[in-house]
Amino acid sequence: LQDCFIRELKEGARPVCPDPRVITSPCDAIVGAQGRIAGSMLFQAKGFPYMIEDLVPDARLVERLRHGYYVTLRLKSSMYHRFHAPADGRVREVIYQSGDTWNVNPVTLRRIENLFCLNERAVLELDGGDPSRCLVLVPVAAILVASMKFHCLRHGLDLSYRGPNRMSCDASYRKGDEMGYFEQGSTIIVLASEQFRLQSLVEEGKRINMGEPLWFMPEA
Repeated sequence: LQDCFIRELKEGARPVCPDPRVITSPCDAIVGAQGRIAGSMLFQAKGFPYMIEDLVPDARLVERLRHGYYVTLRLKSSMYHRFHAPADGRVREVIYQSGDTWNVNPVTLRRIENLFCLNERAVLELDGGDPSRCLVLVPVAAILVASMKFHCLRHGLDLSYRGPNRMSCDASYRKGDEMGYFEQGSTIIVLASEQFRLQSLVEEGKRINMGEPLWFMPEA
């Protein structure tokens, strides 16, 4: 059953938008809450705000992401479970935050405050070479999904992990390259700094596939 959940793609199954002005979806998902970050506040569902500093345990990244952009991508259990680079860049560190494994379905998101900040998660900054811009992926674990695998690390991250919560690495990715996988459906929150001046290309509640346009960068 696990092999089914983490199966790889057939060649050509998910074409990746080649336009350098486009940031693509890192995964197959249902688009959740999205928009501008109000200072450091964003939303998990209507009426349920949370703060970047509660989600991302790194003061430097929090400061860079203020007034930026966010989108929540929910992977259903029936979807493809691997995630890919939404743009060219390099990952030099994975920050791991242990936590709970609340369900991340829409009903729970409307009932449990700060849910994403309570759950087990990882933070990966994708450095595209422009020091003024910051692009971050936050894979969030959920019920039955307390295990995340990142190809830039030698070991998986799960509730039994007892090592350091900051792990150095050095991995370069081109847009569309595979970065890792969940062992079942979960959520990825994509965060971007305001310097990107992004335009959203998706609608809340709609399905998006890995490699399809997520944001447009008019000044790329």
